[in-house]
Amino acid sequence: MSDLAYSTTELLIATLARRLQGSRRVAVGAGSPIPGSAAFLARELGLGVEHITVLGSRRSNDFSDGGRELFDRAAQGRIDAFFLGGAQIDGSANINLVGIGDYPESKVRFPGSFGSSYLYFLIPKIILFREEHSPRTLVEKVDFVSAPGTTPAGTYRPGGPTALITGRCAFSFDRDTGRFTLESTHPGHDTQEIRQETGFDYDEPDGITATEPPSPAMLAAIRGPVRQQIAETYPAFAEALATA
Repeated sequence: MSDLAYSTTELLIATLARRLQGSRRVAVGAGSPIPGSAAFLARELGLGVEHITVLGSRRSNDFSDGGRELFDRAAQGRIDAFFLGGAQIDGSANINLVGIGDYPESKVRFPGSFGSSYLYFLIPKIILFREEHSPRTLVEKVDFVSAPGTTPAGTYRPGGPTALITGRCAFSFDRDTGRFTLESTHPGHDTQEIRQETGFDYDEPDGITATEPPSPAMLAAIRGPVRQQIAETYPAFAEALATA
């Protein structure tokens, strides 16, 4: 464990960045400052990330037609990693971006799926990310499947989920078994708490350790070039990062 002081946000950025190792072309959706920072960090650290597209950015976005071009590149196999989240995520890695309650009589409605299922099927490394970790968000079964985590045998699907990172822990996902496995708990959290705060069942091997903290090199990059790069799209986030 490092003695260096770091914030929870910096831990999440570092944890996501490590998951991007070997992903040459990374795309980040709009409204995703922590995943965006992770992509820039992975590039700064030489983890194999070369090309980053951040939707909503002017400097780090070479798309001329927004989301439609994102979908086109995904279909061509030109995006290696992407981040998805959901109002609900269940133990089969299904995500819900539509609403809470029985559809179409949902009690709460969200903006919608916007091609999440399409990208889920095509991009090889999908990292699920949701800061809130509670039985409200990590549920046994989502109320609406915006994008399925698994598909029947014989279905053409080069893409899919590989991990779920939350504000409490890190899970990996096995596409063959269709189950999450707890990999580590973030400092200040333990396995008993994770089990209590998770609405779905998951595998838990012996010897769960704490999530690896950001290294000195990571913290220097996050507080320097990464913060400067993300500030163009998320100035308030970058300012908060500077004072974290």
